Amino acid sequence: MFSWLGKQGGGRERGGGADVVQTLLPLEEHYRFHEFHSPALEEADFENKPMVLLVGQYSTGKTTFIRYLLEQDFPGMRIGPEPTTDSFIAVMYGETEGNVPGNALVVDPKKPFRKLGRFGNAFLNRFMCSQLPNEVLKSISIIDSPGILSGEKQRISRGYDFCQVLQWFAERVDRIILLFDAHKLDISDEFSEAIKSFRGQDDKIRVVLNKADQVDTQQLMRVYGALMWSLGKVIDTPEVLRVYIGSFWAHPLRNTDNRRLFEAEAQDLFKDIQSLPQKAAVRKLNDLIKRARLAKVHAYIISYLKKEMPSVFGKENKKKELINKLPEIYIQLQREYHISAGDFPEVKKMQEQLENCDFTKFHSLKPKLIETVDNMLANKIASLMSLIRQEESNMPTEMVHGGAFDGTMAGPFGHGYGEGAKEGADEEEWVVAKDKPAYDEIFYTLSPINGKISGISAKKEMVTSKLPNSVLGKIWKLADCDGDGMLDDEEFALAKHLIKIKLDGYELPGTLPSHLVPPSHRKPFQTAE
Repeated sequence: MFSWLGKQGGGRERGGGADVVQTLLPLEEHYRFHEFHSPALEEADFENKPMVLLVGQYSTGKTTFIRYLLEQDFPGMRIGPEPTTDSFIAVMYGETEGNVPGNALVVDPKKPFRKLGRFGNAFLNRFMCSQLPNEVLKSISIIDSPGILSGEKQRISRGYDFCQVLQWFAERVDRIILLFDAHKLDISDEFSEAIKSFRGQDDKIRVVLNKADQVDTQQLMRVYGALMWSLGKVIDTPEVLRVYIGSFWAHPLRNTDNRRLFEAEAQDLFKDIQSLPQKAAVRKLNDLIKRARLAKVHAYIISYLKKEMPSVFGKENKKKELINKLPEIYIQLQREYHISAGDFPEVKKMQEQLENCDFTKFHSLKPKLIETVDNMLANKIASLMSLIRQEESNMPTEMVHGGAFDGTMAGPFGHGYGEGAKEGADEEEWVVAKDKPAYDEIFYTLSPINGKISGISAKKEMVTSKLPNSVLGKIWKLADCDGDGMLDDEEFALAKHLIKIKLDGYELPGTLPSHLVPPSHRKPFQTAE
């Protein structure tokens, strides 16, 4: 991975991510941070590949989505209209196909799952790692979660805290994908709780509206609106979540009206997932900063509770009073230490955890521990960020390859192939020629002199497109191939063609592609290049 994580070539230690964790650890241990929030970080947490967590109600296509990305079955895969996946499955790279059960996974120091042991056998019996040699999995790992049902029965029968497990994964994965079925937009109570457990990880969440080919365009608009309304009630953020619309399986589309939309959305989603290896180091550093801020706030809360406890009598009554007054304590600490309200843990959850604690065993505030962490955030983090940027610039761009990702990269089925400025790229004839007779009629009404029209004459015609001057200026530069400030009939036809491309909703090229260069300008143009 990256040397900032702790070691450099030859095993020589370097002040990196491991150093940051060691700086943070005394504060976490002193105020029992690991009991309240998140277990201690380990080396495997930094060295593992980027992970993608899939969450959704049953039969929304989570397992099928993984099958679609990998383009092959994986061990332990079950697909059906009924609730099939009843386990958490970590789909990871391995030289040979096979399954590793949960109890074996949590004792493997090379895997980032050791701290999951605290959820007990009820969970570990429902957790496994599916390993297979797949090109996609060389760059990322994918976590498939059980389909979520509605009702109290399932919540009780799980035997482990489902939302706590999801929260554990959410803190460590690079992307959380919430899948919805176009026919099942209701968010059950447990799904709502699951989404709320991702509090503080909003930047990682993406939403996929799957099976969108099963509705027509009008229905799709209503479905999208209903989905956004439902999400707005559950996810407490002013920003609108990015929703990818499509049909993510390798079967013919049932309704092809929105094929272009589905292709563009799939391409955007693929780009988002493909960029994860590049952003992994920055994401890990970002999560470390989040953790450090939470550890500081936790220390302030615990030390305040300790300070308020009586030394001899009335301890139990004072404890109940402090727990009930926790929201007011939060506000007081915000003002006293100038902390943002968003850095505090959820009140209700904190109150529940404090019920079982002996406040007299808490520690008083140690300013030196806080100061050490503040110095780390102020100094070490900045140098680590510049180190990461430096290493990223020296490394080849790391992208996810293989499976469905390769099908959209090149060739005639690549996204945007043969469209917009790319139209005619593999044709011998100049692509503008088919519309040139119509453009010539306009050209000759503009009174050309010696076969060319002036910039003023061209402008009068070009502004009728109603495109802004900044766009028309770029089109002019692309079309004026010889740079003489005038347009001949071919250059004018090219300008009109580029205007049409822009009006059709495509982007203009940065430089004129060779297949768009007018035939009479090709030799001198290419020589100038």
